[in-house]
Amino acid sequence: MGFFGLFNKEKKKETLDKGLETTKRSVFEKISRAISGKSKVDDEVLDNLEEVLMTSDVGVETTLKIIEHIEERVAKDKYVNTAELNEILRDEIAKLLTENHTEDTEGFEIPKSHKPYVILVVGVNGVGKTTTIGKLAYQFKESGYKVVLGAADTFRAAAVEQLCIWGERVGVPVVKQQMGSDPASVAYDTVSNAVATGADVVIIDTAGRLHNKVGLMNELTKIRNVMKKVVDTAPDEVLLVLDGSTGQNAFEQARQFTAATDVTSMAITKLDGTAKGGVVIGISDQFKVPVKYIGLGEGMLDLQPFNRKEFVDSLFG
Repeated sequence: MGFFGLFNKEKKKETLDKGLETTKRSVFEKISRAISGKSKVDDEVLDNLEEVLMTSDVGVETTLKIIEHIEERVAKDKYVNTAELNEILRDEIAKLLTENHTEDTEGFEIPKSHKPYVILVVGVNGVGKTTTIGKLAYQFKESGYKVVLGAADTFRAAAVEQLCIWGERVGVPVVKQQMGSDPASVAYDTVSNAVATGADVVIIDTAGRLHNKVGLMNELTKIRNVMKKVVDTAPDEVLLVLDGSTGQNAFEQARQFTAATDVTSMAITKLDGTAKGGVVIGISDQFKVPVKYIGLGEGMLDLQPFNRKEFVDSLFG
């Protein structure tokens, strides 16, 4: 089965719509209040819209960029009525995501040119990092790939135990060592195991502590270096997992991790049941790192490859 064969198009859309329902309802209610009694988009409407976007956790810089673009359209078209505002917002947000090429990054594409394909997963405790790894492992395995997991968060017994539970649940091996072991040593053993067993994909969990920047950089650099001794292309991806329900905290975590290491992709989890889905827009725009996956529930397939058009259509449809 192909990777995207896992995701029935109608079922995927239904899950996306349901997952973004709270954000959508919150945004539209705020927009309705912002344009109440207005027939055209004027300065007051734009000021109100700016507040709507900021309180939806789109972020200050991205909000100002969107408002500036709308102002340009209003000035150019001379008269824009409030009924058109929803469509204009949809266009401008889609453009922002397109500028970051997120429409071309639906999930990870495993190349046939080399294996194993190594994914290093980073992020703080509690964001759904290990659960994301488990769901990715399931989806890869169901797509016919041989997967190995590495428990390199050796500072928390619960983290290793949770990853092992996911490994058993999905039916993939987990490489681990004793508590307090060197995380880089676990990463080395995991990639070595993958090479020896002919695995296609390696996913490595890392410590979820909020290090100081230097400590985090040193640890992740060491992990990278030891993996390269086994597979010189490793890691192929550094996936940062963020909890979308935390709003501005997710921005701060993205800021810290992108400063500390070369993050190549993001997964934004826990978007179901939160009104803070705007973080996907702001984080994608501000950090110029592709959002590859979004988490919309507890099910194995509720971690979806991110498609910017489907996201925008669901949010404003």
